[in-house]
Amino acid sequence: MAEPQEESLFEAPPMAEQERMVEAILFASVEAVTIKELSDRMPHGSDPAEALVYLKKRYEGRGVHLVRVGDAWAMRTAGDLGFLMQKETIETRKLSRAAIETLAIVAYHQPVTRAEIEEIRGVSVSRGTVDQLIEMEWIRFGRRRMTPGRPVTFVVTQTFLDHFGLENARDLPGLKELRSAGLLDNRPAPGLEALDADDDDEDESPEGQNELFED
Repeated sequence: MAEPQEESLFEAPPMAEQERMVEAILFASVEAVTIKELSDRMPHGSDPAEALVYLKKRYEGRGVHLVRVGDAWAMRTAGDLGFLMQKETIETRKLSRAAIETLAIVAYHQPVTRAEIEEIRGVSVSRGTVDQLIEMEWIRFGRRRMTPGRPVTFVVTQTFLDHFGLENARDLPGLKELRSAGLLDNRPAPGLEALDADDDDEDESPEGQNELFED
């Protein structure tokens, strides 16, 4: 006769308790947290991915939302309530036009090398401009190209996506939104000329902008 199996000493907590754990971790974390990081902190057998699904639904329509940032998750103020946080906002130093153009090119053309950035802008890119964007943690080094010299590429960071409330680079705005946010002026933006026509199409067809980011 087979002996009864002993109950596991590492039985996962009930899902409701796992939701509370995920909520506590995200609430206390300044930066977005990946599922792996959640799993490493929670008891053995926990399923943070499933807990996130329930928690996201629980926060729908609330003043705080559970949002995905790249491959991580974070608690963020609802977008329509951002005006309430104005007094708490810290004004960052204004980027130079060169830095704005470089950042925009990296965001819309990533992964992109320094030579490609210079080709799109039509002028050289100073080391200080790139260093500033890296220091702000808005761009980072990507993979090296498998071409002669194996040049390094640049891509935007999770911090950049988080700052602008984006899940991934496909959610990047058009030129009108960039200008209304103060990131671009009314002069032509090197490397983003295609978005001008796209913005015009947007007036006639709301779906026009999304086509720019299709694979």
